[in-house]
Amino acid sequence: MTAPPFLRLGVNIDHVATIRNARGGAFPDPIRAAQLAVQAGADGITAHLREDRRHISDGDIARLRAEIAKPLNLEMAATEEMVAIALKHKPHACCLVPERREERTTEGGLDVAGGRAHLEPIVRRLVGAGIRVSLFVEPDSGQLAAAKAIGAPVVELHTGAYCEAQGAAQAAQLARIEAAAAQAARLGLECHAGHGLAYESVGPVAAIPTLVELNIGHFLVGEAIFVGFEVAIRRMRQRMDEARRR
Repeated sequence: MTAPPFLRLGVNIDHVATIRNARGGAFPDPIRAAQLAVQAGADGITAHLREDRRHISDGDIARLRAEIAKPLNLEMAATEEMVAIALKHKPHACCLVPERREERTTEGGLDVAGGRAHLEPIVRRLVGAGIRVSLFVEPDSGQLAAAKAIGAPVVELHTGAYCEAQGAAQAAQLARIEAAAAQAARLGLECHAGHGLAYESVGPVAAIPTLVELNIGHFLVGEAIFVGFEVAIRRMRQRMDEARRR
């Protein structure tokens, strides 16, 4: 039996920038957070440059590219402005996400099937520039098939519903994620997952053998208030590794 691939951890530093922006100035510095994350075992850094710039800024993206050796995953809306920024900075990866100005955080996945005409040329341009493109989608068969059809090499499964559910409902959501990850593998898509994962919820997701990356941010920044950023990340890394070994 083939062992599952190493499970990468991408650490999202958005909410370090949120704290900085609450008061203005330069502290706390999200680039310092990214450096600490790498020291603690992160395999990459994720940052969402929102259209309203509520946390990560354009300057943050430029500094992350210049000062962080690990891969940068730029989360972004599928807009001309964001495509131009991605083509300028050439991050290792771009994850296209739905974005609404009034939302507190990303709500659900992209409608790739319904938005093919808009998304396909954007995916083509980013892939043509050598950027690994990921589509943030619900664990849904139709959305995965659509992602494959428009040429995206990677999907990231939205785990928010699983993290918010309890009991039998949570088990059902986990089954959806497992089925979607298996389908992605059959389609030849690299499969990631993320949104809302915490110590208590990460194990069953990390144990899914066809997942190769988890992206986690808000919980780690919150936990860092109590134990420090490096400790929080190392504990998450440990839980992921233990689940994958099982």
